[in-house]
Amino acid sequence: MAEGSDRPSKSKAAVPTPAEVRRAYREELEPQDRSVLWSWLGFSVTFGAVRAITYSIRQGGTRFHNLSVGGVHFHHYMWGIGMVSAVGALAVAGCERKRRHPLTGVVYGSGLALIVDEFALLLDLKDVYWAKQGRLSVDLGVGMVALGGTALSSRAILSRLARDRGLTRRRPSTG
Repeated sequence: MAEGSDRPSKSKAAVPTPAEVRRAYREELEPQDRSVLWSWLGFSVTFGAVRAITYSIRQGGTRFHNLSVGGVHFHHYMWGIGMVSAVGALAVAGCERKRRHPLTGVVYGSGLALIVDEFALLLDLKDVYWAKQGRLSVDLGVGMVALGGTALSSRAILSRLARDRGLTRRRPSTG
């Protein structure tokens, strides 16, 4: 970008390449920040997928179905509790490399999404899972929190990519 210009240089494409994203990820995020990003990504993707799957089950005519054994329905919060417990065990007894591994963050975020999605059942509020009152607002609220957390935790990467493309405005020098 030319000095004083607000327009990006024509030498860089508007969309970063995968290699540029990887480089920004490695150079801009510390291991702890990477774990946070992967946790938010895991939460966001899992929550969205679970909502889509459960809505399709409710509509019928889909290959997805509830998991039941002997007439007992296995709610997905049970899987979430298992996943979060596994990450907790890793945090207590695992080595630093395993604790900071991206998969650990994904498992934690995904497990938490499975729990949050059925939180009303954990509070023994009966099966209000599909009550019209507030279901859409809860879905949208949690979805917005998930996307917001993902965006905030990836801010350093996005800023770096914008800087590399000359998309950030430079302040005029005062001296």
